[in-house]
Amino acid sequence: MCRGLSCSIEIQADFYSLANCFTCHRCQGYIKARMKSEEKRRTRFHSGHVPFSGIKTYVDPDTYEDPTQAVEEFTKEIDPSCIRIERVIGTGEFGEVCSGRLRLPGRADIAVAIKTLKGGYVEQQRRDFLREASIMGQFNNPNIIRLEGVVTKSRPVMIVVEYMENGALDSFLRTNDGHFTVIQLVGMLRGIAVGMTYLSDMGYIHRDLAARNILVDGNLVCKVSDFGMSRVLEDDPEAAYTATGGKIPIRWTAPEAIAYGKFSSASDTWSYGIVMWEVMSYGERPYWEMSNQDVILSIEEGYRLPAPMGCPVALHQLMLHCWQKERGQRPHFSDILTFLEKLIHNPSSLLTLVNDVQRLD
Repeated sequence: MCRGLSCSIEIQADFYSLANCFTCHRCQGYIKARMKSEEKRRTRFHSGHVPFSGIKTYVDPDTYEDPTQAVEEFTKEIDPSCIRIERVIGTGEFGEVCSGRLRLPGRADIAVAIKTLKGGYVEQQRRDFLREASIMGQFNNPNIIRLEGVVTKSRPVMIVVEYMENGALDSFLRTNDGHFTVIQLVGMLRGIAVGMTYLSDMGYIHRDLAARNILVDGNLVCKVSDFGMSRVLEDDPEAAYTATGGKIPIRWTAPEAIAYGKFSSASDTWSYGIVMWEVMSYGERPYWEMSNQDVILSIEEGYRLPAPMGCPVALHQLMLHCWQKERGQRPHFSDILTFLEKLIHNPSSLLTLVNDVQRLD
């Protein structure tokens, strides 16, 4: 017990030394990176593409006068004869989601998920549907859901992505409550942090990071998905109207984004802290049965989610750091990733549990 507590103190000391770096070095670097990013965005807006080879930055499809240009630039058209739909596995905002097989020339067939656009759509719905594909097609990372291609020249219009056997992370954890070691759970969190570090470095803000939007494959690899948050979440049961008039998932969203619509990589960090809590609680609902309004008021008064049962002290400390009220004091995703990797390489740092410390008190 003493050894675990000692290691925990050492890793937390590491954590707080990292925290000090966040507030001094990170801010200057972040501001410079943002300025460079904005300069690149302005250049790209006028030229229609990234001007510097070797530097990849996210391009917002909405900056294109014709949104179909973004689809053509960032996605690959698939011949529908290469797709075999097998069964319906869910319903999306625009139509059914199916599982099936994709066989492209020169490649073995692979399992895929197929999002279809239901008939009777108007052109704006078609554009909104394909917008997510033009976003996803820009990403190439093992912890981001992979776009295989689209079908736009025939009906039904389809988006084809890799198939993730275990589905959404929240329901997967609830189904397997208590079945994983702490190291396995930290490994899942590390995978999400890898994906979010990549997105942050590209200048992409997710805005809807939650366990329901993380998909899990057969090897427990977690991949960030659902890149349609810029649309109004009319059908999302977790979403609620805010003072800014938008409809956003209150329980996962940073205070400044709820109050003023200020979304940033730092607001994604807040959401990541909530995802950490979901993972360590095996898919419990954040803030339980509290109303959205009570959640907003409680956070404003300084309340933060307590550690789930069996949660290591080091992980709950990281959650609390992600939930700093001042967004400039929250860690960058690359710092979160570094910290999680330190925990994985030093498993004894995970031995001290919040519940044990509370009992000692």
